[in-house]
Amino acid sequence: MITVNVTDDASEVVTSDSRPSPAAMAAIGGRQLAIAARFLLAMTLVLGILYPLAVLGVGRIWSDQADGSLLREGSAVVIGSSSIGQRFDGPTWFHGRPSAAGDGDDAMSSGGSNLAADSPELRELVTERRAAIAAEDGVPPSSVPADAVTASASGLDPDISPAYAQLQVNRVAAARGLAVARVRDLVDAYTKGRILGFIGEERVNVVQLNLALQRLG
Repeated sequence: MITVNVTDDASEVVTSDSRPSPAAMAAIGGRQLAIAARFLLAMTLVLGILYPLAVLGVGRIWSDQADGSLLREGSAVVIGSSSIGQRFDGPTWFHGRPSAAGDGDDAMSSGGSNLAADSPELRELVTERRAAIAAEDGVPPSSVPADAVTASASGLDPDISPAYAQLQVNRVAAARGLAVARVRDLVDAYTKGRILGFIGEERVNVVQLNLALQRLG
């Protein structure tokens, strides 16, 4: 039913108390449900199937990095990753940076020491590490580079500076009975430059270097 009210200023107000019938409401609801169902199916197809497949396909272009930059002994046995630092003990190996991840180089417990730059504990640790490295490698404490005595933020940095790698050459060569020049050339071969020539610093991957050293003899 529609009513028309006339006011003093001759304006009209039209009101209506007619409502859609139950059948019309059901039809509207059905159409909205169909739209929602089609949208759900479309998004499931695009985001649940096509997008993951596209990401997987792009990842295959850089399959080594996508698989975790795994390092293998021969062609089968995985012995590590070039993206995660590992601990090497003893004079026959190149050593990586100190690590505060778990008990050291623990990939399941990544993290730094959270010690401030002016922390007395950090200063004491740095002093102890510098003295230990200087004694082990037979060099003055002042020649020990900063990355040799400080841990990275993740505790899993796989790289060291070329300066720290070269510092260890004489000790590794003597322990393995190899010519110093041969070990030094190996370090040079595994020294990587800055990314794009200007990003970051030169670096040496310790795991890859030690694997090459093992193959050397």
